[in-house]
Amino acid sequence: MSSSQSLIDSRPVSAAHLLAERAKATPEDEAYRYPVPDGLANTETWHSLTWAQTADRVTAIAAGLLALGLRREDRVAIASSTRVEWILADLGAMYAGAAATTVYPSTNAEETVYILADSGSRAIFVEDEAQLAKVTEHAGSLPGLRHAIVFDTPAGAPDAEGLEILSLADLEKRGAAYLNEHRGAVEDAVQGIEREHLATLIYTSGTTGRPKGVRLVHDCWSYQGVAQEVSGLLRPDDVQFLWLPLSHVFGKALICGQIRTGHVMVVDGRVDRIVTNLPAVRPTVMASAPRIFEKVYNGIAGRARAEGGTKYKIFQWAAKIAREYARTVEVSGATPGKRRAPLSLALRHAVADKLVYGKIRAAFGGRLRGSVSGSAALAPDIGYFFAGAGVPVLEGYGLTETSAACTVNRPDDYRIGTVGRPLPGTEIRIAQDGEVLLRGPGVMRGYHNLPETTAEVLESDGWFRTGDIGEVDQSGFLRITDRKKDVFKTSGGKYVAPTEIEGRFKAVCPFVSNILVIGNGRNYCTALIALDEAAVQTWARTHGLADLGYTALVSSPQVHELIDGFVQRVNADLQRWQTIKKFSLLPRDLDIEHGELTPSLKIKRPVVERTYANLIEAMYDGAREA
Repeated sequence: MSSSQSLIDSRPVSAAHLLAERAKATPEDEAYRYPVPDGLANTETWHSLTWAQTADRVTAIAAGLLALGLRREDRVAIASSTRVEWILADLGAMYAGAAATTVYPSTNAEETVYILADSGSRAIFVEDEAQLAKVTEHAGSLPGLRHAIVFDTPAGAPDAEGLEILSLADLEKRGAAYLNEHRGAVEDAVQGIEREHLATLIYTSGTTGRPKGVRLVHDCWSYQGVAQEVSGLLRPDDVQFLWLPLSHVFGKALICGQIRTGHVMVVDGRVDRIVTNLPAVRPTVMASAPRIFEKVYNGIAGRARAEGGTKYKIFQWAAKIAREYARTVEVSGATPGKRRAPLSLALRHAVADKLVYGKIRAAFGGRLRGSVSGSAALAPDIGYFFAGAGVPVLEGYGLTETSAACTVNRPDDYRIGTVGRPLPGTEIRIAQDGEVLLRGPGVMRGYHNLPETTAEVLESDGWFRTGDIGEVDQSGFLRITDRKKDVFKTSGGKYVAPTEIEGRFKAVCPFVSNILVIGNGRNYCTALIALDEAAVQTWARTHGLADLGYTALVSSPQVHELIDGFVQRVNADLQRWQTIKKFSLLPRDLDIEHGELTPSLKIKRPVVERTYANLIEAMYDGAREA
């Protein structure tokens, strides 16, 4: 048995046990760093919690929940953006033996009420008055919900119908008083946790229909923590920058890995602060979604194009060298550093590094040894660019139903265009129709209150049907080719995988934000394309269109001609039935607010197709193309 498998097999019972072990092992080490505003100076400073301080606050929160009457597996919801209080509340619920129900702060009131009712949540942590209002306005519809704990509202907020409202500080005070009378209550609650006790209900943001509550037990999170450590993804000396939504399974899994390894986690969920924070935080590791790297790449390319002349030619040359270098030295099972580039390529890469790549690394803080990317596919050309520039993007794969990652590329073992090898303890099988099946400790125990739906995807022997189409190469790397439900057949009987075409377009077009390829039951493929507003406006300033706003720009013949050039470049490498015959530029980007993107930035295809049905039909009116 390998040492990695031995660690997996001997993993602790829960994430609560992971935290207790961590606080005991390195009590004075820094655990979390987070921004705190200074109202008088109109600035903010970074504050820290050690592991001992973290455990103390988590214990107080857990005791407060016990004082409110919460007991084992009772649901406690959290509706907040990513911040240190989110983590403390989640760990506090775990310490009490309760189960957290996550709610995206962007979720509307109707769906929030549905999640709270379906989960049977008895208490909820909310970020501020806006999140609280979603609950208080519908308190009468939630008779089981008895308590709301507010992060940003002081004590004294009036109670709603049958709902007690208190601040987080008040909850911790209640916890301290409770422990005076019930010493050891929290320790007893932790020791009473069993592997198969419910730990978390995460409602899938889903691209269709009502969200489903995914039941993840304590063993899922313990497994995630240990598997990330033994895979070499995280190290004790890391500084990780966390801005991803903690309501998403990816964010929660990262916390488990951080607790296991004991490194510093810098927490700030404000997306508009990412660029500012990176040079200040100087992370060594960061997790992200592909869209962030696409936007960074498009921004770099756009600025270089706007400067024109020699600078643009240098960027184009450096981008080409980065991709060539990355393809040459790409590690896939080889010893790190064993594969070397030919001397001529190494010299050109060194020159490009001084001229271009060093500036890119500096923008990420200068210390980033890798960034794990998930939730959607990253265009390989963009992956090769960043790898060649010294900022490798390590793609991974997982679902809410697998407690996040089940495969991932490692810093010393990666293959761009794949989602890596399985984590230790996870098995992969490809069904006859190409569907990826998974089995392992991270797989959910079912959908909450939906036994029939559970039976459709979870087999009796533990294999989970992912709904994704993929293949495993001879070295064990998994490649996801599309969602099973997204693959469509044209009226001519040809199958098309839209994600593959969309990825190719994103790789060649620096102006695209989102693209949706359409063609199910049609006689040719078309596309809806949303442009990156900043990138296209930068282009406009150098082409005599600076006075036009975004909507006017995408309606202009000049921009249509610009994008058509990229469409034709993609079409040149596709089969005839895959080619995009027509496209429409959308008047605005897709977003969460209009229900077109999930909180993890996946496109809700049916919503987009309904919203822009008129544009789609116009692309097929009078069509006779084969």
